[in-house]
Amino acid sequence: MAIKALVFDAYGTLFDVQSVARVTGAAFPGHGEVITQIWRLKQLEYTWLRGLMGRYADFWQVTQDSLSYTLETLGLRATPELVAKIAEAYDALSLYPEARQALEQLAPLRLAIFSNGSAAMLERLVAQAGIGGLLETVISVDEIGVYKPDPRGYRHVETRLGLEREEILFVSSNGFDIAGAKAHGFRVARIARIPQETLQTELGAAGTIGPGLMF
Repeated sequence: MAIKALVFDAYGTLFDVQSVARVTGAAFPGHGEVITQIWRLKQLEYTWLRGLMGRYADFWQVTQDSLSYTLETLGLRATPELVAKIAEAYDALSLYPEARQALEQLAPLRLAIFSNGSAAMLERLVAQAGIGGLLETVISVDEIGVYKPDPRGYRHVETRLGLEREEILFVSSNGFDIAGAKAHGFRVARIARIPQETLQTELGAAGTIGPGLMF
């Protein structure tokens, strides 16, 4: 079957999650980078845990919970109000430089976003980036209450678009998302935000990464 729609992940694919570092760094000088990385790791982990446990909470709650964990682990104090303020950085992520042009050039095809983000978060994110006019729709896991890579999420995309899975090309930079979409039967395209050679170079220069840091 011919591809009729391209469906994009949002976080890390169209939008740079690393751009929150300017907010975390301003809130806790000298800790911005490590907060950003632990926060993102725990954010993903919490979605998987909630999925396995059947304890869905929207991505706004997950984002605040994972940030609270990060700050507590690092011994950094923050009021609930400050946690919420920092978490709002996910509503203002930077659009990757090539993303707008890519969407414009793909315009003859149906374009959509399918994301773990809550409906409200995605609405704000797309609006501030000014790409709403390029998309047919934005699909949030909120609509069914399960996180990717649960197969029900990808089935929901088919239902929302009224297409067969073979007619959809799913695009993501996240390996777990690509694996889930491919297992479901979508055609997939992975964006390598960090080329393999760059990753090997960075890991080689990092020295020993101990288990305390890794886990």
